[in-house]
Amino acid sequence: MHRSTLKTTRSDIRSLVKDAQELFREAAATTGEKAEDLRQKGLELLDAAVSKAQDVQAAAIEAGKDIAATTDDYVQENPWSAIAIAGGIGLLLGLAISRK
Repeated sequence: MHRSTLKTTRSDIRSLVKDAQELFREAAATTGEKAEDLRQKGLELLDAAVSKAQDVQAAAIEAGKDIAATTDDYVQENPWSAIAIAGGIGLLLGLAISRK
């Protein structure tokens, strides 16, 4: 679920930035009030992209905190299982590294 939201947000940000770039290119080619309007629209699109990026960052931080809290609770409740799992992962990584 998080991956689809991240992909959607990433594509939204890309399209907002592309739209802003096009508006800035068009604004550079024109002068006067129309150019100022185009620049303003471009700045608004960039602000929207920054806002979306900040929202995604905040959601990722919250998800990371939730995962860390869940892991901490599991380790507190099952310390020997956590040690066995960590040892097994360490053994597998050691074997993988030594084969190279």
